[in-house]
Amino acid sequence: MKTSKEAARWLLDRDNFLILTHRSPDGDTTGCAIALCLGLRSLGKTAWIWANPQFTPRYAPRLAGLTSPAVNLEATIIAVDMASETLLPMGGEAFAGKAQLCLDHHPSNTHYAADTLVQPECGGCGELIWDLLEDLGVTITRDMAEALYIAVSTDTGCFRFANTTARTFRTAAKAVDHGAVIAPINRELFEIKTKSRLELEARLISHMEYYENGKVALCCLPQAWVRELGLSEDDLDSIAGFPRTIAGVDVSVVIRDKEPGKAKLSVRTAQGYNASQYCQHLGGGGHAAAAGAAVAGTLEDGKNAILKVLREEQVISD
Repeated sequence: MKTSKEAARWLLDRDNFLILTHRSPDGDTTGCAIALCLGLRSLGKTAWIWANPQFTPRYAPRLAGLTSPAVNLEATIIAVDMASETLLPMGGEAFAGKAQLCLDHHPSNTHYAADTLVQPECGGCGELIWDLLEDLGVTITRDMAEALYIAVSTDTGCFRFANTTARTFRTAAKAVDHGAVIAPINRELFEIKTKSRLELEARLISHMEYYENGKVALCCLPQAWVRELGLSEDDLDSIAGFPRTIAGVDVSVVIRDKEPGKAKLSVRTAQGYNASQYCQHLGGGGHAAAAGAAVAGTLEDGKNAILKVLREEQVISD
């Protein structure tokens, strides 16, 4: 598919939808799923969001009444903000090869779904979903508007990242026009930090590794620290970008072992570097400024894998 209108016609011709969010769901995939589910229901369609087991308490009130744990392979399955089937949610492996439509904004999208609408010019997938709801003829409510404000604001770091465009701001403005109350959302998502989160940041700083005279920063975040400090996944939101807040850092890597036997890498880059390109070497992908991948093994295995890629890409020297 090339246009939102084509996707709208596709949706209007079908019913009984099940919406998938990606593994380790963030505000973009979650907000898009909420708004799309509400929009489809407003048209009289049957629509559910699959109950991703990694949904966090932060978005639970907005997801109330919208989720279903049923692995219904007879449904019309839609994936939102999911660039690859490697990002299928935990426990959702049965959905492999079953997605009938993917709505996404990642240039690294692998076109795994039967039909795909990808708009890489979008700062967040929420921009695409907003236009799609309008093309569907949906009357956008405050709940939809706030969900899509969350989507675009989280994926652009509250409009600070390089992927922020005029279209991003227009989407946010339309959300406010449709009743979104954004001050409490901004405070919750971008200002407040628990003491545990601050303790983690101090620990990461003390264990940070630097390369190329400080242009590259890498840190490992063991799950043991998460347990020790009593951190929730909401506490860990945006932790991938933490090393990039250090002056002089152009490329940052955070590696976690939240899943046994797997090291999850999150890469963030400044202009002139390409996080997606680096992560594609490891079977991942994303955007030029933000991407991720997973490597089988330990934190040390993940570290060695990404350092090898960065050497091959001449980001760091031997």
